[in-house]
Amino acid sequence: MGDESERWVLSEEQWRQRLTPEQYAVLRRKATEPPFAGRYWKHRERGVYRCAGCAQELFSSEAKFDSGTGWPSFWAPVREQALRTEPDDRSGLRRTEVLCSRCDGHLGHVFPDGPRPTGLRYCINSAALVFELR
Repeated sequence: MGDESERWVLSEEQWRQRLTPEQYAVLRRKATEPPFAGRYWKHRERGVYRCAGCAQELFSSEAKFDSGTGWPSFWAPVREQALRTEPDDRSGLRRTEVLCSRCDGHLGHVFPDGPRPTGLRYCINSAALVFELR
């Protein structure tokens, strides 16, 4: 797997073999899971959420909050370099897409209506995450 900064470039066939169909749809095809359906939206255990594609650490449970939207929400990543963002106009709305900086997997979107201290709400698909208890 290499270190946290190593970029992952796999073929679409390799991604299909590595991921479940739901993970592939979200991470590689930019799908969105239904609200209140993902396994982590009400998750309360303490630990770290990693990218389901490449296992990079993305978010800590300490930055998780209940946004009421039905998706796991975080006010900050574990480190800024773990994520990258891009403008997203696909739905007809101006949004900011959040991607894993290591494998370019689609994670969700970030909005400027989160709690302090950042004021950000990283709204992330559960299918894009795997949880590690700590």
